[in-house]
Amino acid sequence: MVRVLNDDADLPLFAAVARRFLSVSELNELIKGSLESHLDTVWVQGEISNFRVPPSGHCYFTLKDDRSQICAVMFRRQGLSLRFTPENGMAVLCFGRVSVYTVRGDLQLYVEEIEPQGQGALYIAFEQLKKKLLADGLFAEERKRPLPFLPKTIGIVTSDAGAALRDMLRIIDDRYSDRRVVIRPVKVQGDGAGREVARGIYDLNRLGTVDVIIVGRGGGSLEDLWAFNEEVVARAIFASNVPIVSAVGHEIDFTIADFVADCRAPTPTAAAEMILPRKLDLREQVDVLQLQLRRSVDLAVSSARETLGGLVKRLADPSRKLRDHQQRLDDLSIDLLRRFQERLRQNKNHLSECAVRLNALSPLAVLDRGYAIAHKLPEEQIVKRADALMVGDRVRITFSQGKSVCRVEKNE
Repeated sequence: MVRVLNDDADLPLFAAVARRFLSVSELNELIKGSLESHLDTVWVQGEISNFRVPPSGHCYFTLKDDRSQICAVMFRRQGLSLRFTPENGMAVLCFGRVSVYTVRGDLQLYVEEIEPQGQGALYIAFEQLKKKLLADGLFAEERKRPLPFLPKTIGIVTSDAGAALRDMLRIIDDRYSDRRVVIRPVKVQGDGAGREVARGIYDLNRLGTVDVIIVGRGGGSLEDLWAFNEEVVARAIFASNVPIVSAVGHEIDFTIADFVADCRAPTPTAAAEMILPRKLDLREQVDVLQLQLRRSVDLAVSSARETLGGLVKRLADPSRKLRDHQQRLDDLSIDLLRRFQERLRQNKNHLSECAVRLNALSPLAVLDRGYAIAHKLPEEQIVKRADALMVGDRVRITFSQGKSVCRVEKNE
């Protein structure tokens, strides 16, 4: 029944309802409880963006599609199980629950598992680690060492319960039973297998007596072989002071250990055959090398004989050569004597001509024509003028024949 009040009534049209006030925290908790009670765990498909990992180790990212996005977080504990590293732009499937981070009121997807779409997680992890180690130089060919020839001590890091170890020991014993083998048994699959393989490599290096190390196991799936795709194993192989042969799985299987090791063998059995070749094969190699050496020596000797023959033909009779030189020496001696006599005659003629010219210029020639030379004594000065003398001066007169000393009695 509807009750209509008069206009002058003091009561409101509708009776007041008691109001309840919520705090922001209470509201967020209410929303969170409602979501978690009505929405179970879900798989969400999307693309990763804004991926970041702070020092806490938690993974924060945005999961989006072409029309919407949601914030997501994967805590460090759940992230330890990831085989690969999520990257921006990667299409993934995320399993988790939706809730509210009440401190900020953020709606978030709390992720427990991440699977890549398309390629598997293990394949992506393999390619990511391969790219990283390649950049660090672990695959560089120039650092790979040759295997020792017929090693005396062989180290093996593998499972002591596998058929691979029995096959390797059989090959070693059949070919060289005197070889010393040091086995370091390890787990080759499952949790912690990678760390055990790395520790086995370190232990054999620490012995100091091992010449070469085989690291490997028999065939299996990618998951079974995963221990040899772990970074800890790659780093241990890289740090080894002893050459390492990687022998993991079958011929079609490739692992990170294969790229880092000094040599890769397609199987564990092939690894044993590689480091210890058969004696028959070695003998055949020696025979081939001997044949090549003999041919090389024969070729060198034949070439030397041909060269010697050519030199002998070019070499003339030494006595004939000596006679030719002697005749040449006689010709030169005669020519030299002729040239000397001719030069002597020319010099004599020149000397005679000079003597004639000199005699013509000599003052003695003037004396022959009746002239004389006067020297004032004792100064020995030539007297050219009469007034240079005084009465009583002593004068030496040089004639064409002889000299006379006179005294001046009168000047004219």
